[in-house]
Amino acid sequence: MAAATLETATKELNQQIGLTTDGSQFLTFNLGDELYGVDILRVQEIKGYTAVTKIPNTPPHIMGVLNLRGTIVPIVELRTKFGMPTIAYTTFTVIIVVVVRDKVMGLVVDSVSDVLNIDKKDIQPPPQLGVKVDVSFLNGIGRSGDKLVALLDIDRMMSEGDAPVAVAASAA
Repeated sequence: MAAATLETATKELNQQIGLTTDGSQFLTFNLGDELYGVDILRVQEIKGYTAVTKIPNTPPHIMGVLNLRGTIVPIVELRTKFGMPTIAYTTFTVIIVVVVRDKVMGLVVDSVSDVLNIDKKDIQPPPQLGVKVDVSFLNGIGRSGDKLVALLDIDRMMSEGDAPVAVAASAA
């Protein structure tokens, strides 16, 4: 009987402090008016935007590389990757350092929003928008309150063609 009471108390405490066992945590960020999320376990750090070193002959969304404590990190501009217009960077522009296929990469985003707990029951599969619209880089659409969050699969988002470019850029 005491074990059941302890388990109930632990669940209540975890809910009060924001821990969840039946969902996932996502770091959410903004690109324009849209809200995106990445699995918090894939995020190494959030860094204020600093200038990057350009690498010739890379795709437009690969901005260049950054030296992060001795590690050369390829930097991807998500607005360009998603075909969005570029904007002037502000004090809110950040680089989210993530792990993609065992490689460290940086993602430039307009601003970081929050860390959200999204229950699995609140995550729907990505909508099928036809053959000309690629949604393969989405794990799903999460609902948190009245917000919808596009949950990114960063491994798929950085296509096989991008991985060698990023590795080559980090070796430069």
